[in-house]
Amino acid sequence: MGHAHADIMAVEIVEKYEGYAIDDFMVELPSGVAADTLVTACESEPGVEVIWVSHYPEAWGLQADVDLLNAMTEDPQHAEELLTAQAPAVFRVAWAVLIDRKSGEVLTRSEMAPDLDAAGVAALGDLSQLRVEELPDGWIPGWSDTLIAVAPLKRRAAIVLARRGGPEFIKSELARLRHLAALAL
Repeated sequence: MGHAHADIMAVEIVEKYEGYAIDDFMVELPSGVAADTLVTACESEPGVEVIWVSHYPEAWGLQADVDLLNAMTEDPQHAEELLTAQAPAVFRVAWAVLIDRKSGEVLTRSEMAPDLDAAGVAALGDLSQLRVEELPDGWIPGWSDTLIAVAPLKRRAAIVLARRGGPEFIKSELARLRHLAALAL
């Protein structure tokens, strides 16, 4: 990363496996240095694979989870709505929606979420179980392939997180989502 003049701001070990790990690096690149330069530098090292590069909000890592949990604790009546509104920054997703599992009504959505009608909600599939799925191109008119993570909440709602273009949701993200959803009373 030094060859690309990257300044490492934070490192988070996301998952560990036998013989390898998935890590998130928050880096700052100098003006004029393209992300491709960083990817090339990293992948020139044996055994290193870059899975995803993106611009992230400043509230990155565990602190975002803690801040969200504190907000949910301070305002438990609106915990589900707070989780939905803050999910894009906390989970680095494009959008989130909160849906009543019984009626299919969209209760709230984050800023970039599509306006889902009954067919759009039905396209999301089963809202009663923690799961991930890839929705195909055109799942709703004008939308391309979308990766979703679904988590039921204690009451009748479910939260759906979405990414367009990746990366895939990994086990540790689903565990975080499951825990935060369980705490949204």
